[in-house]
Amino acid sequence: MDVSIRPVRAGEHEALGEITTRAYLDDGLLDFGAADQYVEQLRAVGRRAAEALVLAAVDPGGLLLGGVTYVTPGSPWTDIAGGDEAELRMLAVSRAARGRGAGEALVRACVERARATEGLSGVVLSTQPSMGSAHRIYARLGFVRTPERDWSPLPGFTLLTYRLTF
Repeated sequence: MDVSIRPVRAGEHEALGEITTRAYLDDGLLDFGAADQYVEQLRAVGRRAAEALVLAAVDPGGLLLGGVTYVTPGSPWTDIAGGDEAELRMLAVSRAARGRGAGEALVRACVERARATEGLSGVVLSTQPSMGSAHRIYARLGFVRTPERDWSPLPGFTLLTYRLTF
């Protein structure tokens, strides 16, 4: 699949919010379903785009396939990144576009941005244990598990962490 990566456009905020929310809901990643408090953050593409960089994957015809939030040090969207690390958040690809390279292209674009940014030593991310397809992308691109950084945003809910070091 031919995929282009670019910053999300204002007119795409709602659609990318829906793609992201549907990906999490349809994959059973939200403990409380549509009532989960995280849904608000998944849909908040406009806010994320104002406070971080939201990248969109599009096909040659301009169809929105998915997106990711690329976070730099000091951003309010940082979960685990240190002062010399970029962070990936909310990677999601529409069900129809899965398996065709959009997710990997989004991660690669973030890695390229981070490598080009002076002072950054790597990229980190948090992921759920059940996100096997994403884990394979991370491993293929050189990310390694950092279990010492795993964390729990809610009691009984542990996120796994990965890091790519430059």
